[in-house]
Amino acid sequence: MKYIVQISRVFVGVLFIISGFIKLNDPLGFSYKLQEYFGEDVLNLEFLIPYALLISVFVVVFEVVLGVFLLIGYKPKFTVYSLLAMIVFFTFLTFYSAYFDKVKDCGCFGDALKLTPWESFTKDIILLVLILILVYGLKYIKPIFTKLPTTVLALLSFIVSLWFGYHVLMHLPAIDFRAYAIGKNLQKQMEIPEDAAKPVLEYTWTFKVNGEEEKFVTSGSYPEVDGEYIGVDTETIDEGYIPPIQDFSIESNDEDLTSYFLEKENLIMVAMYNISKAEADGVVKLKYFSDEAIKKGYTVIGLTSSGEEAKQNLKQEYNLNFDFYLCDEKVVKTIVRSNPGVVLLEKGTVTNKAHWNDMEDIEL
Repeated sequence: MKYIVQISRVFVGVLFIISGFIKLNDPLGFSYKLQEYFGEDVLNLEFLIPYALLISVFVVVFEVVLGVFLLIGYKPKFTVYSLLAMIVFFTFLTFYSAYFDKVKDCGCFGDALKLTPWESFTKDIILLVLILILVYGLKYIKPIFTKLPTTVLALLSFIVSLWFGYHVLMHLPAIDFRAYAIGKNLQKQMEIPEDAAKPVLEYTWTFKVNGEEEKFVTSGSYPEVDGEYIGVDTETIDEGYIPPIQDFSIESNDEDLTSYFLEKENLIMVAMYNISKAEADGVVKLKYFSDEAIKKGYTVIGLTSSGEEAKQNLKQEYNLNFDFYLCDEKVVKTIVRSNPGVVLLEKGTVTNKAHWNDMEDIEL
């Protein structure tokens, strides 16, 4: 039993640290996922949405710290029961999400590793079993150092985690796992290769045969049945290849200009998913940055999900000399974790990007 507990201890501790660090690298992205869970279509806890970022930072810091606590043996009883409470909550959340098909990606490992809700639920069940082993074998979990260094390490893990979370919020994620990372070509990220796996669909046809309803399952072809057709239900068995970028677009009121702008050299996209929520200090910096960029021959455009009136009011209030185009809010949030944020492209390839706090550091 002692060895099983130690193996569980290492596995759980390392996994919590990895999972927590990936989310701590992008707490804003995790807060967006929490907002999705809090929405009326999932848990219907909309009153928590304004606090999603605060909850996000607390959860991911706590996750990393508990992993460290477990490995070094700091306050074993508190650590193990905290891990149990956390995994019970996440197991419920992933089961609810999977069973009712509410959230397609659980967000457990951020953008680094996409898990379906059922995959995430399975992972949580395994962790739950391992943590129950830790509860049962609590007496075998001992500190690996003496009291002082163990306490110092525990405190350092909390301080470093909190600092790192604050740092990436004030700048950008230290590691960008998204399809809009520096070096990525957006056109290629949107392409579907000719040899890509195709979606697999299953059709359940209903016919009335000899006065009774009968069902026939096919992979797509219309069944040859001597009866009266009533209806058909379609189920996706395998979604096939899904390109990393699916919903990106740059649209005016009249046309889709995505291809036009992605072929441009020296393009700067200003990401502002919601104009009313943009940081005022950031927009002030943006005015100077965009003016300098235009002087040096850059094409500057804005991307937002906000309406025409909000766009015009912002341009007039800050005397901005570039136009905003329509893009889905979730996509703009994904492009850059800043409101506003800037992305530099060369014929569709991302060459640089920055939080509004760091716009002055970009060399034009």
